[in-house]
Amino acid sequence: MKSKLYISQTVSMLFVLLAVPACVRADAVSDWNAIAVQSTITAARPGQTGMIDVAMVQLAVYDAVQAIEKKYEPYYVEIPGAAGSPEAAAAKAAHDILVSRFPAQAANLDTTYQQYLFNHGLADNDPGVAVGAKAAAGIIALRACDGSFPNPAPPPFIGGTDIGVWRPTPPGNLPMLAPWLGNVTPFAMTRPSQFRAEPPPALTSREYAKDYNEIKALGAFDNSSRTAEQTDIAHFWNTNYGISWNQALRDIVAARVDNIADSSRLFALADMAIADALINCWNTKNFYVSWRPITAIQLGNSDNNPLTAGDPNWKSLITTPNYPDHSSGANSFTGAVTRILALFFETDHLTFSVTTTNPGPTIVDTRTYNRFSDAAQDVVDARIYEGIHFRFADEVGRRQGKQVANWVFKNFLRPLHRHDDDEWDQHH
Repeated sequence: MKSKLYISQTVSMLFVLLAVPACVRADAVSDWNAIAVQSTITAARPGQTGMIDVAMVQLAVYDAVQAIEKKYEPYYVEIPGAAGSPEAAAAKAAHDILVSRFPAQAANLDTTYQQYLFNHGLADNDPGVAVGAKAAAGIIALRACDGSFPNPAPPPFIGGTDIGVWRPTPPGNLPMLAPWLGNVTPFAMTRPSQFRAEPPPALTSREYAKDYNEIKALGAFDNSSRTAEQTDIAHFWNTNYGISWNQALRDIVAARVDNIADSSRLFALADMAIADALINCWNTKNFYVSWRPITAIQLGNSDNNPLTAGDPNWKSLITTPNYPDHSSGANSFTGAVTRILALFFETDHLTFSVTTTNPGPTIVDTRTYNRFSDAAQDVVDARIYEGIHFRFADEVGRRQGKQVANWVFKNFLRPLHRHDDDEWDQHH
């Protein structure tokens, strides 16, 4: 029953998206980004792991578009003599990646693709279609043995019972989600551990006690010291980051990017950085396996720190996710995408909006920001208000995401025909 509901929602969304008069040529990159994100939802990818699929789509789309537009360096696939419609190339590249990743959705994706070509006045034999197919085939081959979504899955990981070590948390007491993610072949990084974080502070340290007491007060389900606004921020950012940030990217592109070469580059940079930031973050989680605040506070009298008082009945505002604390995946994700946006637009100051996937009667569904860094700071604070991350894990996660983004932007998808590489590098 659940799968039928997913399919119904997907088909409805796609036909609303594609119901555009043939004379209107919307941005194909944004359109297929929305389709790709929805495909990961339909497939019920665990947590944010669907960003691996989305990154593959955006990189295939990017290589297909750039083969025709010739504005930026290819990511991986070079197609000499490419010609045709870049919109057709983008649609075919995205379609082929999605069919490869989600074969159970092939029939719906085929229908969506054909309808897309028809609605946008594109022929089945447009030369861009062959370009898109080649780009997708190259990315599929590149990622064939990347370690993602292993079958069979590895044995469940449940951490340990030593003080300071992560173990499953209530109410579900589930094993770690996607323990394989930290070993997936990166898209841009040289290795999954390239930007592994420093260790969390010692349990006996003042720094640990400071962050412990902060989240104990601000992140509690009952008797919290949060303000109403802080509670709203917590619930707002209890969101599906893949949906919310890719929607924000589409809105930004619609308002500020006027050509398909640049839109394909922005989506590819952002989603590649996001995927690598998550890989790097999970590698850090696997390495330190540090306990969550709910465990730390309930066992606080056992940590040998005189500044931390335990509370065996303490609960977090939201359900604690089933993976270690250090570092924060949400902040790695957000740190990566906000840094890419700042680098792409060459400023931190830009007005944009983010819409939550967790709407409710007491929270604002959409928040408008004037700086990318303001949104990143909200996510740092939100994970504390939610009661699920120590501040040190949030801040380190944001820093990791920014490090990944800097690496991606400096080394990949750079402009062709730069007059002075050294000057360009220094400027960025």
